[in-house]
Amino acid sequence: MVYLFLSVLASSLIFVVFKLFGIYKVQTLYAIIVNYITACTVGLLYYDAPLILVEIPQKSWFPGAVALGLLFILIFSLIAATSQKLGVSVASVATKMSLVIPVLSGVYLYNEALTLLEVIGIILALFAVYFASLKERKIKAKKWAFLLPLLAFLGSGLIDTSIKYFQEFYMQEDEYALFSATVFASAAVLGGIFILTKSIKKPMGINFRNVLGGICLGVPNYFSIYFLLKALQHPMLTSASVFTINNVAIVMLSTLLGIVLFKEILSLKNWLGIGLAIISIVLVALGDTISNLL
Repeated sequence: MVYLFLSVLASSLIFVVFKLFGIYKVQTLYAIIVNYITACTVGLLYYDAPLILVEIPQKSWFPGAVALGLLFILIFSLIAATSQKLGVSVASVATKMSLVIPVLSGVYLYNEALTLLEVIGIILALFAVYFASLKERKIKAKKWAFLLPLLAFLGSGLIDTSIKYFQEFYMQEDEYALFSATVFASAAVLGGIFILTKSIKKPMGINFRNVLGGICLGVPNYFSIYFLLKALQHPMLTSASVFTINNVAIVMLSTLLGIVLFKEILSLKNWLGIGLAIISIVLVALGDTISNLL
């Protein structure tokens, strides 16, 4: 459970850093590329086995890591577009409700059985994410824009499902750091190509705030994936429980951090969401415990 808590903490810090980007006028796109370079560097430093770069492409998980890097870039773009067109709350709901996809995948791919308490907890988790992210304002946008959260939902679910799949079938525990570093390296290279292509029309300059922001984002970004991989290895927790608790706890903690650090004001529905989040986490954890005792 310690690794799961650390994954939640790291992921919640990502939302805090993004909030600070807006305050300090950090250019998100450039900072994201620096973030991926930083995350890759942290992963390589954290890898304690001898590092032989020419052997990495020979790893069975290498094609998947490269594909995940591409998916990271695409999903980030979709989430950013959703936030801009429909609001941050819509983007948050879409990405965190995607927990349904890895949960169902766990049941189908790994024959994970869900107790009644876990099913109730997962259903409450969806309501928790919705109410905790709800904002009291009407959304006006073109009809096509409402496809963005659907795509973000599917993409986020695919990322979580893929991480579990590679962890289950292709990786040893001592390769978690290297796998995570490779994913971020792939995202950095692909993002760098995009930036260079864009700079042909409009030359870019090196901005200290963008670099510093990217570094501050990259460290928790790396550990959010690394600790999630470690949490998925927990013998007492199914992947369904891990993804449910992880996603709901991130929404809950990031919301509370918003209150403490940025003086954000929550509505009654937001507080209802936080309450449901706590109940859902307890039910899922309790359901898993009972399942292991039987």
